Amino acid sequence: MKALIFAAGKGTRLKPFTDHHPKALAVVNGIPLLERNIKYLQGFGINDFVINVYHFAEQIINFLKKNDNFGAQIQISDEKEELLETGGGLIFAKKFLQDGNDFLIMNADILTDLNISDLVKYHQKNEDFATLAVSDRTSSRKLFFNPDMILRGWLNVQTGEQRLAEFNKGFKALAFSGVHCINPAIFGKIKRTGKFSIMEEYLDLMLTERIHGFEHNARLIDVGRPESVLEAEKYFK
Repeated sequence: MKALIFAAGKGTRLKPFTDHHPKALAVVNGIPLLERNIKYLQGFGINDFVINVYHFAEQIINFLKKNDNFGAQIQISDEKEELLETGGGLIFAKKFLQDGNDFLIMNADILTDLNISDLVKYHQKNEDFATLAVSDRTSSRKLFFNPDMILRGWLNVQTGEQRLAEFNKGFKALAFSGVHCINPAIFGKIKRTGKFSIMEEYLDLMLTERIHGFEHNARLIDVGRPESVLEAEKYFK
């Protein structure tokens, strides 16, 4: 199985570090996030990676070269012309992900101890084109799931804005974990082009397709702000 790691973002919440570095190289207890996540996924037998880059791309490329790719097979999806966000980044990396096998997507600034093997088994059992890891935790945005854990909506907690596939029948509100398992069939379903968020596409597709959530209770920290680096250092040694 391949893994696509999103490492292209500007990381504006992590300033001033990201004024001079990519957020994927932010350090937690002396180890850059990208290194942590490559080794984390290698722990589940994943050793074939696609890493998308844009902001200070050369720093990431040089970091990988300096460390011999941590013994992994790594392909770089360089968005040097334009930062394409998660959906556009996925489409841009399509040529690396069309071997017919399921693949994993993970945000570089997420640290978690989620059992990836359990996520993959759940995804393959349901035979969906997309399965989203989700958990019950504080977040400014939540996804709604029915009792069968099929995506039925989205909520902006701060503004109250909602997008629903049907009337809310007591849906479960869970936060997206920044980890998804994908089948290449998704490339035939995505309608948007250029720069867009993959979540926007999921919310359109939920009207006609099954997208499952995989609920977990693993530790997960979004290392997107300076204070979250300090929190991560308590748990990820």
